Amino acid sequence: MTLDLSADEVLTTTRSVRKRLDFDRPVDRSTVLECIEIALQAPTGSNSQGWQWMVIEDDAKKRAISALYKKNFDVYTSQPGREYPDGDTRAERRDLVRSSADYLSENFHRSPFLVIPLIEGRLDEGLNSFAQASAWGSILPAVWSFMLALRARGLGSAWTTLHLPDEQEAAEILGIPFDRYTQAGLFPVAYTKGTDFKLAERLPAAELTHWDTFGNH
Repeated sequence: MTLDLSADEVLTTTRSVRKRLDFDRPVDRSTVLECIEIALQAPTGSNSQGWQWMVIEDDAKKRAISALYKKNFDVYTSQPGREYPDGDTRAERRDLVRSSADYLSENFHRSPFLVIPLIEGRLDEGLNSFAQASAWGSILPAVWSFMLALRARGLGSAWTTLHLPDEQEAAEILGIPFDRYTQAGLFPVAYTKGTDFKLAERLPAAELTHWDTFGNH
């Protein structure tokens, strides 16, 4: 069953969901597969479709992958955060975002499913910007489509990357051919507690848009 939302509503209310993930409500495999089917309609460079989708349901493997995330999360959050100008909404919401991130790091393993999208090839350091952009441009639209499809069905997720410092160890846990595939992120998947997500506070588009010359608003 899908929510009665317009395309614009789905696009503007798909949030990174952490504290409102319902870890106790089961999710059918068929629902996850349906969302992946939708994701596979996303554009991909040269119609390469060089993607695979690693879905983790096994409790032991979820705990192992979540432990990698938690280890790197603790290191990341011990470092100084980005500074924002006075009055910037990002600074005002920093504590709320940190609180929700802390909650997810402690409960990641409770997600009914964890999903890791894979892109064919190794995107290692030293790869030029053209090759990087071409490869990421062939997986990121599909991943966002996956998140939108979840939202339309009353589920949520959060785009996380903090297991990736230990990407090779994650690959060994899951049997992913590390030399052939790059992991694009780690996504908890669960139903949300309520579906009434709102527009987020963002900087105005006029302040971020440049016409013909950078700095020309």
